[in-house]
Amino acid sequence: MDWADSPEQATFRAQVREVMERGLPEYYKRIAQGENIEEGGGGDWTADRKSDDPQRQDAAKKWAAALAERGWFAPQWPKEYGGGGLSPMEQFIFNQELSSTGAPRVGGSGVSLLGPTLVVHGTEEQKKKWLPPILNGDVVYAQGYSEPGAGSDLASLQTRATRDGDDFVVNGQKIWTSGAHHADALFALVRTDPDAPKHRGITFLVIEDIKTPGITVRPLINMAWKHGFNETFFEDVRVPVSNAVGEVNRGWYVGATLLDFERSNISGAVAARRTINRLIEYVGTNDGKEKSRLDRVAGEADTLRLEVADRYIETEVGSNFSFRIISMQNRGLIPNYEASTAKMFISEAGQRLQRTGTKLFGLYSNFWEPNDPHSPAKAAFTQGYVTSVPATIAAGSSEIQRNIIATRGLGLPRG
Repeated sequence: MDWADSPEQATFRAQVREVMERGLPEYYKRIAQGENIEEGGGGDWTADRKSDDPQRQDAAKKWAAALAERGWFAPQWPKEYGGGGLSPMEQFIFNQELSSTGAPRVGGSGVSLLGPTLVVHGTEEQKKKWLPPILNGDVVYAQGYSEPGAGSDLASLQTRATRDGDDFVVNGQKIWTSGAHHADALFALVRTDPDAPKHRGITFLVIEDIKTPGITVRPLINMAWKHGFNETFFEDVRVPVSNAVGEVNRGWYVGATLLDFERSNISGAVAARRTINRLIEYVGTNDGKEKSRLDRVAGEADTLRLEVADRYIETEVGSNFSFRIISMQNRGLIPNYEASTAKMFISEAGQRLQRTGTKLFGLYSNFWEPNDPHSPAKAAFTQGYVTSVPATIAAGSSEIQRNIIATRGLGLPRG
């Protein structure tokens, strides 16, 4: 594993930093620095592009254009489909710099998930029809995978699609549909053969308009009072059979095809480092000194300092897990349990970091509103503590990751 950039990688990193510095709108730079621009936030590109606030909408448009100029709107797509054609290491560097800057990702699930799937499994007609609107930022997709009874065990999904002539008629429910309230379209896994074994009889469908009759999107508000995901209901929704990607009843294998080199989770590792650096910087300010317990609680100051040091070390460990994975990918290897190790460690370390932040400020951490003068660090750790709870559930729970590490990494028998 080589931690240093080669001359070519250093040149590419400099190019990425130049685009970040020159092309990232000031609006996003201020959000990355922790400024509370407005009530309700901002900084989510998929939401900003449809915002009623002209400042947010303009920032989203300019940032997408700055990336598109370099072919980086979809950096992992092949160049022949309008993408950046970046190598695994270039993608790693790009994601690392994006996260270091705090810049938002663009394109949503259409860029990161659907596009690479279409490149591999889509027909030429499907590629010509669906890839350009994604690449232009005109169409943003939501992902319809999880269901109330099919989360970590996704193959147990029950949303049905019954063939009726040239259409499928879809009935059922999806849940945790992230960003569906901002999306224009939807791709989903549906069951087309209920009698087949559960990993078979599933089809990958593209629903071109999320406002198709019969689709209802209802908000799910999390315990931080934020609306990021939804539950989506399908009642006799008609979808052309031609919208099936890959073979009918073979959608499980289609959905598993993701040419995404972000398995290293470098974004999570970098975000944790930015968070710990912001915490250390803040406690050195007059406001931070006044509100932290470091100099005011006898007997606890050294313990808290050691805890902060532990969190800093964990961000370094997380980064090295990420470097291990990208080093494997760069040699043409496919990470397996290594990706699970990184995902589990970084998500759990992120939760510990938020807890340490709240402990550091004691009762001041009860203040929730960022603009309250009593809130330490604009309530970043209070809110972060709450929003970090699902980190060890989303994208594969820690329990699932431990099973993978045990069976595929350690060779232990399945329970």
